[in-house]
Amino acid sequence: LLALVATAGFFYVNLMGAIVDGLVTGLGFTNAEAGTVGAVNIYGATVGGLVAVFLVGRMRWKPAVAIMLAAMIGIDLLSTLITTPWLMVGVRGLDGLIGGVAIGLVYGAMAQTFSPDRAFGVLLVVQFTLGGLGVMFLPPLVPALGAKILFLALAGVSCAALLAILAIPRIDTGKGSASSVYTPLSARKKMTVGVIMTGLFVFQAANMALLAFIIRLGEHSGLSREFLGQALGWATWVAIVGALLVVFMGDRFGRFKPLLIAMLLTLIGTAGFYWSSSGAIYFIANVGTGITWSFVVPYLFGMASNMDASGRMTTLAGFVSHFGLATGPLAAGLIVGADNFNRLITLTIVFLAVSGVATLLAARRVDSPGPDYP
Repeated sequence: LLALVATAGFFYVNLMGAIVDGLVTGLGFTNAEAGTVGAVNIYGATVGGLVAVFLVGRMRWKPAVAIMLAAMIGIDLLSTLITTPWLMVGVRGLDGLIGGVAIGLVYGAMAQTFSPDRAFGVLLVVQFTLGGLGVMFLPPLVPALGAKILFLALAGVSCAALLAILAIPRIDTGKGSASSVYTPLSARKKMTVGVIMTGLFVFQAANMALLAFIIRLGEHSGLSREFLGQALGWATWVAIVGALLVVFMGDRFGRFKPLLIAMLLTLIGTAGFYWSSSGAIYFIANVGTGITWSFVVPYLFGMASNMDASGRMTTLAGFVSHFGLATGPLAAGLIVGADNFNRLITLTIVFLAVSGVATLLAARRVDSPGPDYP
């Protein structure tokens, strides 16, 4: 239930490829304009996530999140009426801001669970399940129904989250709960947190840069819209395997070795997009990178949650994650230019390698903690 509520706060991230494509094909936006809408939506969530860092443990999260979900439903419905790029940018930025605060509060609750690594694994399972449905069925509907169908889908998920939040039992993350008291970090922990956040930011930015234009890449390579919808939908569902592995494994095998294998597979899978003219390679590349994406992110959040017991570092990780997710589409829209997708793939590989170095360094430090760790 927590995973469903958190997913509703930023489900547009899972539909980013469909949204960017829908704004271009349904409303006539340019690549740069569509990328900017997606980026500002997530930048709004980034600011909201930063606000949430200071709210975790200081307020009752369930009533606050319920109000925010209702507001997001209204904004999604309003978005169906907008046809101009810059008005869309402003409205989606507000939606992101509200959603970012809501997500941050939910992350604080998830950090209080017995195994945060597994909790965030479940979050990725829910995201990829719903995201697979979205990218499979929504893009083919855009030519007939327009881009508004995308925003109606977002509103529908938020409605489901409102119902889910009523069924979540009490989790003491505020109002003086002993488990939510924040303890200042030692110098070693601060350095580890810095490395974790660097790896998370770069990983999310690089992956989202490519994902935002994944449908455009397929069409540019000569693949049909019908094939793309089916391929991306099934690839997203198969990618759930990565998150399920995290739920099963937790930290019983440590983090360094599993993440090393995942990072190597990420680089290989991303390189496969150079041959997107082959439908089989395009599909396999999406499956491979989807599995590793859903595998790596829960571990990064889990490592952040190990830094303090209050959940504040986990909420900070949510802020950093959104900052990376927002930066990806914005940068990609500028990099692609006149459909220069090979340059986008190359830069994605470079930054994924940088992320891999930071992530593995963080995993080594968390797997071999100093005396000031719990």
